[in-house]
Amino acid sequence: MAGLDAALAGAVAFIAGNILIDTVRVTLPTSGEPVLNEDTGQLEYPAAGQVLYEGPGAVLSTNALGELPGVPDAQQPWAGATRSRYRLYTPLAAPIPPKDAIVTVVGVHDPGRTSLMGRSWICNDPGRVSTVEVVRITSLDQNRVPEAGP
Repeated sequence: MAGLDAALAGAVAFIAGNILIDTVRVTLPTSGEPVLNEDTGQLEYPAAGQVLYEGPGAVLSTNALGELPGVPDAQQPWAGATRSRYRLYTPLAAPIPPKDAIVTVVGVHDPGRTSLMGRSWICNDPGRVSTVEVVRITSLDQNRVPEAGP
């Protein structure tokens, strides 16, 4: 498939130079129980887990924002929460993120676009792989941001 790889090299270079222009970090989820901060009343989680990848990437939203699960789980005693679907794009040389890994954007190409900073996403499944690839794609769901108190 060397001929196909050579034919796709232009697409890989275009994606690397025009889409994978921010800096993303992929970490394993933290281990350990949260601790109550008595000053703020908020639960604080242990520091981030092991860094699996930090480098060029992009987090892009998909068309399914605000999607609700159609069938509630039998073990779920509450209405389903909305889901915020995103995709992580990383170079093919980056490791395949495992399920439940945490993704954050740690650097943006345009200083005016800081809305991604401070958010985090969880990997729904391991990164996708296929026989023909130009970029690694991993499905994400945005972690909910705590709402401000009264």
